[in-house]
Amino acid sequence: MRVMGIDCGGEYTGFGVVEETRDRKLICQTTGAIKLKSGMAMAAKLQKIFTELTAIMAEHQPEIVAIEDVFYALNVKTALKLGQVRGVAMLAASVSGLEVAEYSPLSIKSAVVGYGRAEKQQVQQMVMRLLKLTVPPEPMDASDALAIAICHIHTAATQSKYQVAAR
Repeated sequence: MRVMGIDCGGEYTGFGVVEETRDRKLICQTTGAIKLKSGMAMAAKLQKIFTELTAIMAEHQPEIVAIEDVFYALNVKTALKLGQVRGVAMLAASVSGLEVAEYSPLSIKSAVVGYGRAEKQQVQQMVMRLLKLTVPPEPMDASDALAIAICHIHTAATQSKYQVAAR
């Protein structure tokens, strides 16, 4: 299974493609972040995110895209911008013929660290261990995107076991 995780953000949109091998090893295919310039118009930012995510999907051929579900922000303006970025990420996946799975921050942290209230640094350290990376993915948004992809892989494996047991 090959999953692309996307961590949507207003300044950086992190991405990471993780593959699970037949012997259940996790391999990082690519990771990084799309940096958005602060002076750019919002429409130009969204176009840049769409174009770059679509290119990454075409190059790395994930089977599914996983993103973080909407969370409640205190700042309404920030929440609206995040919603726009999420919409563009979902559109890029859809145009690429991919399904989108959404996970809450609590679910992602639980799946990767085992504790839903883990700090960002704990998530980053566990991502490094699970993927056997020698250096932490930077910026933190790239690490978060890998965590989202790992969450989907773990969740899909659990759901598959339940389906087999239910038969």
